[in-house]
Amino acid sequence: MTDTSEIYYDPYDFEIDADPYPVWKRMRDEQPLYHNEKYDFWALSRWDDVEAGIKDFGRLISGRGTLLELIKANATLPVGMVIFEDPPSHDCYRGLLSRVFTPKKMNAIEPQVRKFCRDALDPLVGSDHFDFVADLGAKMPMRVIGMLLGIPETDQQSIRDSIDSGLRLESGQMPDADDLAAMDRAAIEGSYGEYLDWRAEHPSNDLMTELLQAEFEDHTGVRRNLTREEVLGYVRLLSSAGNETTTKLVGWAGKLLSDFPDQRRLLAGDPGLIPGAVEEILRYEAPSPAQARYVDEDVEYHGQTVPEGSVIMLINGSANRDERRWPKADTFDVRRKIDHHLSFGYGIHFCLGAALARLEARVALDEVLQRFPDWTVDLDHAVRARTSTVRGWDRLPVVVG
Repeated sequence: MTDTSEIYYDPYDFEIDADPYPVWKRMRDEQPLYHNEKYDFWALSRWDDVEAGIKDFGRLISGRGTLLELIKANATLPVGMVIFEDPPSHDCYRGLLSRVFTPKKMNAIEPQVRKFCRDALDPLVGSDHFDFVADLGAKMPMRVIGMLLGIPETDQQSIRDSIDSGLRLESGQMPDADDLAAMDRAAIEGSYGEYLDWRAEHPSNDLMTELLQAEFEDHTGVRRNLTREEVLGYVRLLSSAGNETTTKLVGWAGKLLSDFPDQRRLLAGDPGLIPGAVEEILRYEAPSPAQARYVDEDVEYHGQTVPEGSVIMLINGSANRDERRWPKADTFDVRRKIDHHLSFGYGIHFCLGAALARLEARVALDEVLQRFPDWTVDLDHAVRARTSTVRGWDRLPVVVG
């Protein structure tokens, strides 16, 4: 039966967030350029449009933020947040981190990542249940990024709690971006300021020290070190991005491999399929499914002009399920051949932490399947995450066997 109701997409609506795919499919088929009147934003949902939009950094800019609420509020953005930068400053800031988060360097820390997974999972062996998020997905990524930054293990959970509270939506409405920005600046200083000042006096072999000592030529041609505020921004970005998206990825792995037990059995029988399965999980359920951009000059899509000064949402979660790009797009297939998806972005804003996230998810799945080859999600006790930036689970309990 054809749905003739008016299409409505709202990134803050909890009911839509629970299953946005029917809405996104209608948008792709009926309104590939969609306009939301309530919040006055445009949205692209097809693969070709979203991929091109992500690469169109000259007209669809990131310098006013990549969250709808930040752009709408014209909020003051923290420095050192490379995701909120455009060329030429973006290239300078990104270059400082790109040499750290290479696949080779990330793969070199696999033994530590595997140890963190084993430390989380070994105490659960013999139990008839565990929580994919609380017991693994929320612990391991914080241990990894804490290790890289040089944050003591005893303080990592409190920092994670601070990150979570800053992201959480209390209602299905757009949050107040000015309040969020003020809270974020206070959280950055409160969570990391003391560590940073200690590291300035006591350098070590960690990323925080590397950022403090890094010398670079900025976009104005001045050779300098990062300011304290810039380093704090970097640390906050790495800590939040290195936690939230990977936590959601691990949670989705648990959910999807419960929903599709035949696919889970394939992985349990052939661990060599796990790297490809991680890509399919990312395609099928993007942890960060929509990115906002400020329209810096008029741009046309599907015969309509999106005027300068607008906000446009690039819905990569929808593009990853576009039947025009993916055969049987709504079928979850761990053997699917994927050249690239859009869950890590594309072009100059491709996620710097992609290699780390892939490593963590691959190792986590491998270690889980070695101990628990069968599980079923306990949906009655699962808890959805409610944020404007990531989509997934706060708690995902599973029954083993």
